[in-house]
Amino acid sequence: MAITEATEAASPPSLSPSGHFSQPRHFYVAVDRIHFKMETLVDLLGVAGRRPGLPMVVCCSSRDELDAVCAAVSNLPYVSLSCLYSDLAESERILILETFREATTKWNQNVTPQLADDRDMGKQENKSHMVVVTDVCLPLLAYGESPMSARVLINYELPINKEAYMRRMVTCLAADGIVINMVVGGEVITLKSLEENTNLVIAEMPINISEIL
Repeated sequence: MAITEATEAASPPSLSPSGHFSQPRHFYVAVDRIHFKMETLVDLLGVAGRRPGLPMVVCCSSRDELDAVCAAVSNLPYVSLSCLYSDLAESERILILETFREATTKWNQNVTPQLADDRDMGKQENKSHMVVVTDVCLPLLAYGESPMSARVLINYELPINKEAYMRRMVTCLAADGIVINMVVGGEVITLKSLEENTNLVIAEMPINISEIL
């Protein structure tokens, strides 16, 4: 799937009177075959990841997928990458979460809609911020950890039920954020089930991704 940058700025997000995400704020990217999935993610980050300071979270269901995503993204010069996994030291986990929350605060205070020049993308202040996390390592709100409040949540692996989908949203996503679900083959049935059970509209992601960023 070709993913490109639009020339016009996206409309600002809004909330419905009930406080829920405005529609559509949930999207899916259909991938023909499983072996194209990682390539599609890298293409997606090739546009979204070049937005300076953009805070993103990528959710995986397994440690193997987390490791694969981190390996594929680690060499992208415009992404500042961190990974949350079960055997990470507690001090490192706290540092990653605090650093990411600082990034979300800066994003909310100084949104930069234009892309940085390619020559400057390697500079730390011009990088987007991305955390890759498995479900078992999501912030524990019941134990006092704060939500990550990312602008973009990418479900690299589609949650299998409503509860998992909603937990990812609550723990990872800002109120004005967007969700991008990566869907392969037969997962379309799971996506439709999630859409029905959550009463959300999950629309196909525009080719010009800046329409939703």
